[in-house]
Amino acid sequence: MLYFWILFNVFALGMLLLDLFVFHRSGRMVRSREALAWSAMWIALAFAFAGLVFFWQGRQVALEFVTGYVLELSLSVDNLFLFLVIFRYFSVPEQYQRSVLFWGILGALLMRGVFILAGVGLIQRFHWIVYVLGAGLVYSGIRLGLSGEHHVDPARNPAVRALRRLLPVTDDFHGGRFFVRSWKGKPGLYATPLLIVLAVIETTDLLFAVDSIPAVLAVTLNAFIVYTSNVFAILGLRSMYFAVSGLMKVFRFLHTGLALVLILVGSKMIAADYFHKHNIDIPTHVTLAVVAGVLTISIVASAMFPGQKSSNN
Repeated sequence: MLYFWILFNVFALGMLLLDLFVFHRSGRMVRSREALAWSAMWIALAFAFAGLVFFWQGRQVALEFVTGYVLELSLSVDNLFLFLVIFRYFSVPEQYQRSVLFWGILGALLMRGVFILAGVGLIQRFHWIVYVLGAGLVYSGIRLGLSGEHHVDPARNPAVRALRRLLPVTDDFHGGRFFVRSWKGKPGLYATPLLIVLAVIETTDLLFAVDSIPAVLAVTLNAFIVYTSNVFAILGLRSMYFAVSGLMKVFRFLHTGLALVLILVGSKMIAADYFHKHNIDIPTHVTLAVVAGVLTISIVASAMFPGQKSSNN
């Protein structure tokens, strides 16, 4: 099994490097049509991988992968809103955003791998953790449903404060660099605002992992399937950001749909033992259909009942 872990991570890293240093090495701005094409490619790759899993592990495991992928992809959409807020807060030029997202996703791959292995190990050893994770998902869903969106204040981010204490930070961007050797004629190592942005992106993703990984663990405890479904979802996140960044506010009911998904999945985790004792089986394809149905309804409702436009626009 270790062989498959190594092969998959080599593939994921290779695709990220190919994307950044070959197809987008010029650092130019990404057009929506191009980003949509890349998003479609990532989705196609995910379903191609699901096909491989089907022939390798069978229908049930393939369904678990697809369900985990759809769950993670839908919950990752909320990341896009925060990415937009963060980039606007720091006034990051669009041509540098792709580089920040590349390194942010690379860090997310490492953090989520650790989270998933730890989560699966803890659940298998201490079953009661399932109830804690389920309750956490329900709480997150209720909080998201009541607040309407996740909020982030970059100025109060602990990683930002720690970086500013450790390193002097320049006032302006220096291309796509995270560090410079001198600034205003003074030698020394200086961080650029781009490193601050990366720190906020990483810590924000860490908070989202607390919601998204337990949601997929509610579907399967197969660490390889949980990890690969997470990775495929976040690999396509950069392209999806550039594809829909101008349309995010159109989906005004998407937060409601995501909140309901979190509550449903968390409730399923809490009630798992009850279902088992009473021989109640909820097939994976039913979970997949419910998640897809809730998200589809929220998107259709957003299109049918768009929000009021600001009078200042």
